[in-house]
Amino acid sequence: METIEFIRILDQEGRSLAAAAGEAGSGAKVPTCPDWQVRDLLRHTGMVHRWATSFVAEGRTEPHPVAGLPDLDGGELLDWFRTGHRRLVDVLASAPGDVECWHFLPAPSPLAFWARRQAHETAVHRVDAESARGVAPEEIAAAFPRDFAADGIDELLCGFHARAKSKVRTEEPRVLRVRTTDADADADADDAVWTVRLSAGPPVTERGSEGDADCELSGPASLLYLSLWNRLPYPAVSGDALLARLWREKSAVI
Repeated sequence: METIEFIRILDQEGRSLAAAAGEAGSGAKVPTCPDWQVRDLLRHTGMVHRWATSFVAEGRTEPHPVAGLPDLDGGELLDWFRTGHRRLVDVLASAPGDVECWHFLPAPSPLAFWARRQAHETAVHRVDAESARGVAPEEIAAAFPRDFAADGIDELLCGFHARAKSKVRTEEPRVLRVRTTDADADADADDAVWTVRLSAGPPVTERGSEGDADCELSGPASLLYLSLWNRLPYPAVSGDALLARLWREKSAVI
């Protein structure tokens, strides 16, 4: 996917998140994040948006901590969220393609990284906001473009869980396979499946289905995307269900 498409999705998903949050109310529970109310969701996502903006807008080349959460609620909090989201979209859309700034996962460029990361960050949290007003995650997933959902799977497996921070570990080597079932017939087969090799070290993920797997998670890309982010049950599990449970228990991104 092109950077401009990620920015378009970020714009759309942020607007939808704000609309859903406004309808639900800041005190509503967030079923997909049981410890949160909508105010927590808005504070967290708005803070992440401002943090991401600072790197691109200011050309920061070193990491810096996120700012504290705002002491706002209700309409003021929603306005604060919308302002930060708009600023992020505008900064990404106007940034030069060769902008230099810090980023934390492999990417073709820093701009490509931040557009992709914030599109997925916002899309997943949009699902959370919708759940607070009673919309099932499956309904939102159905609207995600297949390529975007598959890219989100790829970012999670090949990016986040390639880092030393990943807690998805096994004492003995095991293999988890993730397979989307709705790829275009003429698409590269490797674009539809990932093989995750688990061990006492960080997971190692490769595209394709070479070799046997101990467990396979399969289903439409949009449902797998949200299930791997722990917003939905797995569409289908075959093989050793303990590996599926391990992912559910240990894959929270830090």
